[in-house]
Amino acid sequence: MFKILTLNAISVAGLNRLPRDRYEVASEIQRPDAILVRSANLHDLEIPDSVKAIGRAGAGVNNIPVDRLSQRGVPVFNAPGANANAVKELVIAGMLLAARNIVQAWDFTRNLSGDDHAIHGAVESGKKQFVGFELPGRTLGVIGLGAIGVRVANAARALGMQVMGYDPTITVQRAWQLASDVQQALSVDDLLTRSDFVSFHVPLTEETRGMIHADRLRHMKKGAVLLNFARKGIIDDEAAIAALDSGHLYAYICDFPSNRLKDHPRVVALPHIGASTKEAEENCAVMVVEEVRGWLEEGNIRNSVNFPEVHLPRNEGYRIVVVNRNVPNMVGQISTKLAEAELNILDMLNRSKGEIAVTLIDVNRAVPEETVQQVRNIQGVLSVRCLGCPQEH
Repeated sequence: MFKILTLNAISVAGLNRLPRDRYEVASEIQRPDAILVRSANLHDLEIPDSVKAIGRAGAGVNNIPVDRLSQRGVPVFNAPGANANAVKELVIAGMLLAARNIVQAWDFTRNLSGDDHAIHGAVESGKKQFVGFELPGRTLGVIGLGAIGVRVANAARALGMQVMGYDPTITVQRAWQLASDVQQALSVDDLLTRSDFVSFHVPLTEETRGMIHADRLRHMKKGAVLLNFARKGIIDDEAAIAALDSGHLYAYICDFPSNRLKDHPRVVALPHIGASTKEAEENCAVMVVEEVRGWLEEGNIRNSVNFPEVHLPRNEGYRIVVVNRNVPNMVGQISTKLAEAELNILDMLNRSKGEIAVTLIDVNRAVPEETVQQVRNIQGVLSVRCLGCPQEH
């Protein structure tokens, strides 16, 4: 029986993927095997040593101490692309909010007073201040062409916009999904100087923090619009406000309010609702639950931010799952210990990512506790489990 601790409300659609005859799920549970989380901050939480996996029902993992968990041999899973359609729709909405001055016009209407005749007169005399522009023919620059960025780019093309994209690490899979007429920008600066709208779809890292600063804003097209539904910190808000005040930027639409942003007349700051749809929450929960199950039950890995992709079809028999530092001769030392126990290897797979390596080995009989301990004692081994053994480790 696996124990799953939930630190936030996880969609029932996901939790229903955990068979109750094999899983105990609760918001308070002793010695959990895995933790499912959305926004709860795990950095200051004492994570029990029983935890074998963390599942984040979303894309970003800033609230999870990934490096610390890696050193313990614990994979962190997320749900990239599960909320892609929700964010894409909000980005399109953001462009329309900016182009047509919708929020400012709505605020103007809400503050009208007098009888209907007076309101009609005020509308006719005031509407000219909200004259906007249309999207077709305008250029959208998309920084980050992952699951969300590709959808945004393709949707903008369908609206008749020109689209430029920049992502030096784009995958072959995403490149195939991207509309063929999306132009490739040579750099962030190249994209900024040629775009009427710029939308960001990158994680917050040391490389992306403060990516858009005062100097880059000065080189953007006059009247451009910034859209940030990715992460707070990618754009220097003070520099953006200064560019708005000078009239160089037309509007700033984001999902991360602050005191400086929320009352600015050319800013629309939403309360972090990019992935806040029922469909996105269900998709994220289902995806991350399946990933955690794959690791706990089979040792397979999909969509881990710190571990390699691993998939080995399960053979009859028993599987030993080893997480170790990515250094020479680890597989040799592990297989030697298994040979000394007279265990026959039926199948084996070793994959690595950065400093972490994962080895799955299917053997013909249960691995003795003594052998598991010997493997665990190999210098560089971070964690060991034997799946299917009488007492799983």
